[in-house]
Amino acid sequence: MALDIAITGAGIISALGLGLEKTRQNLLAGNCAINSPKHLETAHSDLPCGEVDLSDVQLYEMCGKDSSLPLSRSSLLGILAARQAEEDAALEKGTRVALISGTTVGGMDITERHFLDYFKGNEFDSLIPLHLDGSATDPIADSLKSNVVFTDVISTACSAAANAIAFGAELLLEGKFDVVIAGGTECLTRYHLNGFNSLMILDNEPCRPFDASRKGLNLGEGAGFIVLERKSHALGRRARVRAWLSGWGNSCDAFHQTASSPDGEGAYLAMSKALRMASLRPEDIDYVNAHGTGTQNNDLSEGVALTRIFGKKMPYVSSTKSFTGHATSAAAALEAVISLICIENSFVPANLRFMEKDPGLDFCPVASNIENVKLNHVLSNSFGFGGNDSSLIFSSPEL
Repeated sequence: MALDIAITGAGIISALGLGLEKTRQNLLAGNCAINSPKHLETAHSDLPCGEVDLSDVQLYEMCGKDSSLPLSRSSLLGILAARQAEEDAALEKGTRVALISGTTVGGMDITERHFLDYFKGNEFDSLIPLHLDGSATDPIADSLKSNVVFTDVISTACSAAANAIAFGAELLLEGKFDVVIAGGTECLTRYHLNGFNSLMILDNEPCRPFDASRKGLNLGEGAGFIVLERKSHALGRRARVRAWLSGWGNSCDAFHQTASSPDGEGAYLAMSKALRMASLRPEDIDYVNAHGTGTQNNDLSEGVALTRIFGKKMPYVSSTKSFTGHATSAAAALEAVISLICIENSFVPANLRFMEKDPGLDFCPVASNIENVKLNHVLSNSFGFGGNDSSLIFSSPEL
């Protein structure tokens, strides 16, 4: 197993709160953060979401930004998480870094607030560029103390942040950079919520992934970033290594625009590639942080793929979307940071509200927290629309 990519910093903001410690506390306490939307202006108050309980005004203040500047909520959430990661890694001011972010919503919230201005004949042209995904990433880069010399945006729906992390690792392996800050950010918007509602895959109660009675997902929002370094660079500056990124894999089975394949082929290929890169056997995986959205289609497809990989030797499995909701493009970033928290604190978080085994699945997820368990390798799955499926493997720093 080649442990060439060190993870030396992490930052997170989600419905569970701001920062690693708050997230750890709420996971261990089993505190679900899925509630009726409070800050999103929507007619669908009956659709619970994993919303960050901070207004845009509060986010501007926390970021130290002038509220007269048109910044998307995605940017504001991303700034907070990326700054945490940078500080957690103890990067010196001016450190040369690349920033890779996954997002799909981008600046949609700004578009929603101002698109009627176009029909009223008011100034709108200057706001059009803020709709683009790249516009949500540039303010994050500009808000860091590091010298961000390269940025890129990955927009592959629910696998976006996982692909951003994998791309960042590839940049390190190719010797392009010594340090990469990678992850993703996504905010809730009416377009976002209405679009998923039109697909009829939202649950009007807090979701229950893998449960036989599951009815759909809950959308969420947030941002997560991790600092990736070449091993030689991290050790050279005597950085604390939180974990190793030991493997990653991506596939695209293109089975359907939104649905996962019945045989889980894309998920199977992504997990297989990640295991092969890490030179690990399936039985080496201690915990799977599943994509586990709570929809009939995803959970059955992912479950079939997990059985194809692990057979009857299934590791612990849970979906932390039961805590945070599904933050779409940022989901993999939140779950990457959560995986690091689990490795460091030796626990497996519950798959909340799991009550009844699905007869179509060969396993049951973890129904309650499992503590004091050694996690050497955690597999984190993130599967996107169009069958763009990605898996990441995080390994203990003690290895």
